[in-house]
Amino acid sequence: MQILGIDIGGSGVKGAPVDSDSGELAAERFRIETPQPATPEAVAETVGEVAKHFSWSGPVGVTYPGVVIRGTVHTAANMDHSWIGVDAAALFGKVLDTGGSGAPRVLNDADAAGVAEMAHGAGRGRDGVVLMLTFGTGIGSALFLDGKLVPNTELGHLELHGKDAELRASARIRAEKELSWDKWAERVQEYLDLVEKLLSPELILVGGGVAKHADKFVPLLKLRAEIVGAKLMNEAGIVGAAMAAAPGTASQ
Repeated sequence: MQILGIDIGGSGVKGAPVDSDSGELAAERFRIETPQPATPEAVAETVGEVAKHFSWSGPVGVTYPGVVIRGTVHTAANMDHSWIGVDAAALFGKVLDTGGSGAPRVLNDADAAGVAEMAHGAGRGRDGVVLMLTFGTGIGSALFLDGKLVPNTELGHLELHGKDAELRASARIRAEKELSWDKWAERVQEYLDLVEKLLSPELILVGGGVAKHADKFVPLLKLRAEIVGAKLMNEAGIVGAAMAAAPGTASQ
């Protein structure tokens, strides 16, 4: 079965139909820049444009970069603050044709990426405590215990040197400060040391846009946990969004 997955990020909104069984994209992904300011109305319009690109009618899953509980947004660190309190499922339902399958499913972006990576990527078949971290505009996190997701952990907002960790160690900060991979890895190491002290994960998956460059910085990181680059890379959010909208999938 094909399901449309749409992944909203701080810099881009991207989507593609996904084969719900294999986790593979059924068409080339389509991306539009995230509107600025990233208000609910403007982002919803962009989500609708992504769906129209595929002439889509059917189930849709959508990610959002913040805490989402039963379709409602509760945080907006890298989006316009007017998102807080918005029923995103209802909002997106106005611009999406779900083909009679009900409201679109909306979930945290890193949670979606983690679900996809656990099912079809580097986390497949792994139990114990597994942590997925996505490095992009911010730092997203998805925590799993024996394959079960603990939603909305948002560990990019842990305090590090008096500020949110993602303001020191995200991929955006690396680009803005023109940090070499070595220098950025030092910041990531500090962040991961903190995370490891708190959670003692057995496996850490590094995702987001930097996953394609994992060989440049992951070998520089020294932890007790095994740490590897995510296999689905920047498509994980799309795949996870689609998986969340599959018929019979329980809502969070």
